[in-house]
Amino acid sequence: MDVWKEMKRLQVEQVVFCQEERSGLQAVIAIHSTKMGPALGGCRMWVYDSENDAVADAVRLARGMTYKAAFFGLPYGGGKAVIVGNPSTDKSEAKFRALGRFIDRLQGRYLSGVDLGTTVRDMDWIRLETAHVTDTTGTLMATGDFTAEMTAYGVFLGMKASADYLLGSGDLSGRTVAVQGLGKVGFLLCGLLRDAGASLIVTDIDQLLVDRAVKSCHARAVATDAIYGESCDIFAPCALGGILNDDTIPKLRCAIVAGSANNQLLEEARHGEELEQRGILYAPDFVINAGGLIITAGELQGQSVQELKRGVERIYGMLLAVYRRARAETVPTGQAAKLMAEEKLAAP
Repeated sequence: MDVWKEMKRLQVEQVVFCQEERSGLQAVIAIHSTKMGPALGGCRMWVYDSENDAVADAVRLARGMTYKAAFFGLPYGGGKAVIVGNPSTDKSEAKFRALGRFIDRLQGRYLSGVDLGTTVRDMDWIRLETAHVTDTTGTLMATGDFTAEMTAYGVFLGMKASADYLLGSGDLSGRTVAVQGLGKVGFLLCGLLRDAGASLIVTDIDQLLVDRAVKSCHARAVATDAIYGESCDIFAPCALGGILNDDTIPKLRCAIVAGSANNQLLEEARHGEELEQRGILYAPDFVINAGGLIITAGELQGQSVQELKRGVERIYGMLLAVYRRARAETVPTGQAAKLMAEEKLAAP
């Protein structure tokens, strides 16, 4: 990957490469935009096949955060930190404190927080070196699984909005939903769907998570590769990005794609168009999964729990607005959502 070319293509403001030999830190901080305010976005820890993959993930995730914030009118830009390493075996206080020092040198341009592979304890370590971090002990976001709960709640409401638009009713009772990925958000989403009367098909690379969902949500488990070909009303990608691609899209047997994963379309324009041509309604990921950002931004602004929840509930109406815009302009839903976000970014 040509980093400069990719930064220009995605309009990324800054990429910071972080390395400290003593702690073993290897990380990337991507700041996509600070036009609307400080770049807000979590710190992810993951095993990447190459440095290019880590950079590509960071810049795409950062851009997604910019679009989420702009779309919902939040006074923040988009950023992301990515630590290269196994979150189960490679964590240390020294490593996260080193990242905290890199973040502090950005003087508030980037605010970090919990993401895939990181925890409140990790944010507490970062906090020892900088004030520019959220999700630390004592904050609302650090209590229980509130961020995951609100993200799952937003996706659930987005599913209802999508069903309302395409199928004529937002009632999910009797609908079949295939959930790919049973981490915190995916599992909580399964619980909401179970309570709504939906039938669940589930998969995950972790068999323990699959067994938990089967037992508690009366779900039917399938192999990881088989989930794409399952006949269902809604396919919910809740794991990693790039899963909607040339190999998987032809296998889909669903009416709607609506899930919590970021960057679900491997190639945004082409694969969004392919879903459209196949008559599959796509809920743009940066709209439907914005619950976590909405409540983090709201807490930073001092909002109450009730106000935070009402902010997440906006996802229902905003998705309907995306679908109406896409229909009126005869463009894929992802493109319509992107246009709506970029119009806000372009406003004086």
